[in-house]
Amino acid sequence: MSGEAILELKGVSKRFGSVVALRDAELTLYPGSIHAVIGENGAGKSTLVKIIAGLYQRDTGTFLMNGSQVHFPTTAASKAAGIAVIYQEPTLFPDLSVTENIFMGRQPLKSMRRIDRAAMRAEVLSLMERLGVRIDPDRPAARLSIADQQIIEIAKAISLDATVLIMDEPTAALSGVEVERLFAVARSLRDEGRALMFISHRFDEVFSLCDTVTVMRDGSYVATQAIADTDVNSLVRQMVGRDVNELFPKTEAFIGDPVLQVEGLTSLGTFSDISFTVRSGEIVALAGLVGAGRSESVRAVFGVDDYDSGTVTVDGQPLRKHNPREAMKAGIALVPEDRRRQGLIINAPVSTNITDAIRSTLSKHGFITKKAEAPAAQTWAGALEVKCAALDSIAGNLSGGNQQKAVLAKWLAVDPKVLIIDEPTRGIDVGTKSEVHRRMSDLAGKGMAILMISSELPEVLGMADRILVMHEGRITAEIPRAQASAESVMYAATHTREELGE
Repeated sequence: MSGEAILELKGVSKRFGSVVALRDAELTLYPGSIHAVIGENGAGKSTLVKIIAGLYQRDTGTFLMNGSQVHFPTTAASKAAGIAVIYQEPTLFPDLSVTENIFMGRQPLKSMRRIDRAAMRAEVLSLMERLGVRIDPDRPAARLSIADQQIIEIAKAISLDATVLIMDEPTAALSGVEVERLFAVARSLRDEGRALMFISHRFDEVFSLCDTVTVMRDGSYVATQAIADTDVNSLVRQMVGRDVNELFPKTEAFIGDPVLQVEGLTSLGTFSDISFTVRSGEIVALAGLVGAGRSESVRAVFGVDDYDSGTVTVDGQPLRKHNPREAMKAGIALVPEDRRRQGLIINAPVSTNITDAIRSTLSKHGFITKKAEAPAAQTWAGALEVKCAALDSIAGNLSGGNQQKAVLAKWLAVDPKVLIIDEPTRGIDVGTKSEVHRRMSDLAGKGMAILMISSELPEVLGMADRILVMHEGRITAEIPRAQASAESVMYAATHTREELGE
């Protein structure tokens, strides 16, 4: 790390009514450095980013760029100062091309005020070469992967000569290969002398990519240190204010009779001949690389998606396909991967979301009152430790971890026989991960059958009694807990012939 700080925040505070989101926060970014900011959900990371981006205005504190005080009343002012934010979900115009997205609102003009499309295209090709990636400048944004869309956002930032790039959970939806490509781009930007801020819940990424790390807790600054001078255990203690001795608190449970049985489930072009059983008291993990067909398979089991052939039975009773209402009646609950789009009513109160699946039992003559809803919502919000200002708070304002717990609370309220939970801890902090894992283990101990889809190998190895591995729409291995290792799961996930004996 060399040179003067390019961006500094000192003693920054932000309050929303009675809720203090930031309290005396600090951050210093240097050119030619990648700086991680970590903390549990609700630690204040997103609020800090929004203040830097001009979305929020700080209540107190100092904001410096290149040693001079600044104030950004709008996002445009922040961008004009050389700050770019690359979010987890890019905000490109889907029907426009890569080139049109990069130059939106600032197209170069020829005579007669005609857009110079050739100059735009040439500049985009130059940007892609500079970043070391190959993306067609004429391709519509709607046809790009999330990873490619993020690269386009970075290219746009570079074309605007941004000196500070903030990457907010950029890898949550990316495969391993896509993550490595993004990291290569980030390192090249660092080597050009730009300052990067990287927010992630994944410690392996923080230690692989970053030079420095700042820890936040409960809206406050905790510490800043060089990556070389710390380790995972130290960071966890600073983040949660306590030791997390068991991130995967798996306890032994009595595994009973089959509850969910899937035979020969096939959806042409998506998955084929999926067969497995989940027993009471058992946690079965469905592992594999992104795109292997795991989420599509469980959506078909629950009845959200249709399938061409096969059977799904609960306690020996077959379910009609493409009928989620019947699946729910039979005792299946699905906590989806995309909690914001598929698991929550974002603009509705927390209480409404938690009681959504049991509203028919709370209503009288087709109506439901707050008097009936509040006790049920309070019970499950308390059981899952959903942190919110009040139960009538809007669900979309909860942190990612609390949104996940609200969705889980909604489905546990129906007392299911089978809980299907897709990416249970994606995008949530280490402390909340431990709570979710402990809850899953407790439910299995009470006899619930759990099917867990996860892309995180430590989670799969730490929580599963059996691991089913998928590759290109097929189950390629079934591995008991005692025989499972990172190597055996990855061999099956990539369908390595030597390991599988093919």
